[in-house]
Amino acid sequence: MTIFSSNKLLLFTMILFIPCCHSLHTITITPNQPLKDGHVLVSEDKGTFALGFFSPANSTSRYLAIWYNKISQQTVVWVANRDTPLNHTSAVLSINNHGNLVLHHQNTTPNLNPLWSSNVTLSSTNTSAKLLDTGNLILIQRGRSSNNNSNSDDFVVWQSFDYPGNTLLPFMKLGLDRKTTLDRFLTSWKSQTDPGSGNFTFRIDPTGFAQLFLYKNKTAVWRVGSWTGERLTGVPEMTPNFIFNISFVSDTKEVSIMYGVKDPNVLSRMVLDETGHVRRMTWQAHELRWFEFWYAPKEQCDNYRQCGSNTNCDPYEEDKFMCKCLPGFEPRFEREWYLRDGSGGCVRKANVSTCRSGEGFVEVARVKVPDTSKARVDAGLSMKDCRVKCLGDCSCAAYTSANETTHTGCVTWHANMEDTRTYTQVGQNLFVRVAAIELAQYAKNRHGSLGKKGMLALSGVSAFLFLFLVVMLGYCFLKSKKQGRRTDRKYSFRLSFEDSTNLQEFDSTQNSDLPFFDLSSIAAATDNFSPDNKLGQGGFGSVYKGLLNNGKEIAVKRLSKNSGQGIDEFKNEVVLISKLQHRNLVRILGCCIQGDEKMLIYEYLPNKSLDSFIFDESKKSQLDWKKRFQIICGIARGMLYLHHDSRLRIIHRDLKTSNVLLDSELNPKIADFGMARIFGGNQVEANTNRVVGTYGYMSPEYAMEGQFSIKSDVYSFGVLLLEIITGRKNSGQYDDITTTNLVGHIWDLWKDGRAMEIVDECLLEESSCCEHEVQRCIQIGLLCVQDYPTDRPSMAAVVSMMGNDSALPSPKHPAFIFKRGKNYESSDPSTSDGVYSVNDVSMTIIEAR
Repeated sequence: MTIFSSNKLLLFTMILFIPCCHSLHTITITPNQPLKDGHVLVSEDKGTFALGFFSPANSTSRYLAIWYNKISQQTVVWVANRDTPLNHTSAVLSINNHGNLVLHHQNTTPNLNPLWSSNVTLSSTNTSAKLLDTGNLILIQRGRSSNNNSNSDDFVVWQSFDYPGNTLLPFMKLGLDRKTTLDRFLTSWKSQTDPGSGNFTFRIDPTGFAQLFLYKNKTAVWRVGSWTGERLTGVPEMTPNFIFNISFVSDTKEVSIMYGVKDPNVLSRMVLDETGHVRRMTWQAHELRWFEFWYAPKEQCDNYRQCGSNTNCDPYEEDKFMCKCLPGFEPRFEREWYLRDGSGGCVRKANVSTCRSGEGFVEVARVKVPDTSKARVDAGLSMKDCRVKCLGDCSCAAYTSANETTHTGCVTWHANMEDTRTYTQVGQNLFVRVAAIELAQYAKNRHGSLGKKGMLALSGVSAFLFLFLVVMLGYCFLKSKKQGRRTDRKYSFRLSFEDSTNLQEFDSTQNSDLPFFDLSSIAAATDNFSPDNKLGQGGFGSVYKGLLNNGKEIAVKRLSKNSGQGIDEFKNEVVLISKLQHRNLVRILGCCIQGDEKMLIYEYLPNKSLDSFIFDESKKSQLDWKKRFQIICGIARGMLYLHHDSRLRIIHRDLKTSNVLLDSELNPKIADFGMARIFGGNQVEANTNRVVGTYGYMSPEYAMEGQFSIKSDVYSFGVLLLEIITGRKNSGQYDDITTTNLVGHIWDLWKDGRAMEIVDECLLEESSCCEHEVQRCIQIGLLCVQDYPTDRPSMAAVVSMMGNDSALPSPKHPAFIFKRGKNYESSDPSTSDGVYSVNDVSMTIIEAR
């Protein structure tokens, strides 16, 4: 069976962008040698880039553009006439009588009303243009030379790098020339197929301590932050590496940032897309695709001023409110704060003095420091001098260093502090001014305090610990002699995968990324697995809520001793989830293996699973269309990561609503990887003699023939998408569905143009429900559940469909099983509704035929 891979799909799609009839390649544009539509200007030396005319997909408009010349996927990086498209193929790029580059109609004079022009004032008309291998189109003016060398006085009078589109290439500057006021910034396209100027811009704000911002219609939506010496404060991932070198300049002449590539064979670009995301990509030649390894903004705390003034946004404590007041501050509006609305921000605590009253500073670690547009900067001060300066100025609210690499420079804030957020590992340290009483309380909480009674207590505890240590050493010595005669299954086991060539040794002493929990600590956290702490029952056992000694809430998946998930599935889930890092995948905290007990410890997600909302009449109204669409997109991005962006291609094999968990903000996280399979980078399908999964979500080729691929997960995603839209189970029974399952019923309605009839009634009552968007999602769902895997789109294509309004192909007949209505009577249990696994329990051993 042939699988239509995502690479081929992308290649097929982007062929529509390739300009036709490129019969002539040239390397220079001169007054006597213009560039006509159908001709291409190739970059000098390696021919990495090309300049010519193109039409976007499903469009007859023509644009003058630069794109990569030697890669299979047509990728436009710059468009000259982005807001003045041509409606014909008779355009010409030439040099007019004033020496400027001009774009005009073939039958018109270049000097009159050009469609686009370089528009520079020149002292000489002796100019020519060429394209460099960096992707920079330059206009060169030739002057007289005293030594008869015609090139000695040549200089660049205009370059496309000074007028970026939506793409930042290596060695292209982003920022402001203070003398000429030339401002270089990115502007998004209107859509994937319309290069016109969109709503988003990405630029440097030079005021105060210069920093990068992402704007939507001139309103800040993400603050990338200031330069710390080796990275931007809002991009913790930006660390020195073997691919890029980054330079930041801020002086009286200019303020700019530029990145270069150390290996000239690496093709890399940064794109501001039409959805308002900044994406960094490199070209993977062996896979014929762009590999996206970073994008932003990606979290709620990335939103500018998510929590208002004088706050710190912390997205990592999901069970608690992400907004926290900075030290010394309290919520401005307590009621709104209690209701988790932090937009009002925080104010200084009342009745305390922070001016010459014994005040000091509290350190807030690993943060994106507040907005520096109104901060004061003194580059010559050390951190010690910075502290003294801030302490002596009663208006100084906080300080930090301007350069984290050298710990020099002084940045201070003297008014409200905006847009601070926490990171897990990398970040700057912010020192916030607090009153003397708060400083003492902070020191007490951090270090504790010991009086005479405390010293006596400490002596007693020390004696007890010494005695306890002696006893434990003796016990461990005896135990080690006993266990030395056998293999300890608690700490080491070998992993093997049916479809992987790699065997790995999983050892708690070697795998420091995954902590091992002791059975006694897990039993204590769950109150000895009390029924009151039970969150749910799955096909492989029970899940319990637990509370660790440090106050961290956890979810414990305790495998049933009689469950279908044996040691193989358990090992599989442990290894897979511990290595996966994505915002839409559930995070594993550790595991416990002791005797017959096998447990996984996850982050606790307070809103449980998706099915507890969409199939519950009393709760489904909490998920309006906007939230459901966000959930659909989040699941799609998580599956895209598993299929394409993780180090190994991973097939989930049991994607369903009960395996999608919701955090406190109702963001989706895919869970339960016990039946996932690892594929090699080029492997797309396989066979199995043990079919696992849940009926109703299982693709036909997998259920009937044991063949599975990434398209099997696509089928499951399609069913899940349709269930989210309708609020109904595919395997459920409903009065208005008498002959087929949910998928078949939707197909019948869609063919008749009545698909909106099946949409969840609570969505139709909303004013915010976009009928066009809902119908588009229904069509995407039907494309995913088509009978043949080759007809189904990849998850990359699905994510693309979700993000733009381009035309969709018509779905073919879906794969679904006809079943009897609920009034059908049968004494044969094999024909009863139980065959559809009404409880959605994962079926783990089904012989394929």
